[in-house]
Amino acid sequence: MALEVNGKTIETDDHGNLADPHTWDQDVAMAIAAADDTMGELTQEHFDVLKYLREEFFNNNGNQPMERQINKDMGKIWGKKISSKDLYNLYPGAPSKQGNRIAGLPYVNRKGGY
Repeated sequence: MALEVNGKTIETDDHGNLADPHTWDQDVAMAIAAADDTMGELTQEHFDVLKYLREEFFNNNGNQPMERQINKDMGKIWGKKISSKDLYNLYPGAPSKQGNRIAGLPYVNRKGGY
């Protein structure tokens, strides 16, 4: 599979995740989200989560946090207590799976978030 973004072809795997995470930018994220029927327009909160996921992956040896960790860390970043429901409102297909896909990261093959 492939995406066309700003005249460039971006390769994806069978799950829709980018073949090369380094080809990601905000325009690519918006194109991936636009192709997903469960996503609306990306907001600053969406991009906060995407930035967090990418930083975890690139700065922590390929770490792709589970949902409980995403929830806790985003609460710290946003300075307020948030629930899993808050994250699922942003990423109805699961923050750790759909979020990673839109963040341009490799496919996560695991169950659950805890």
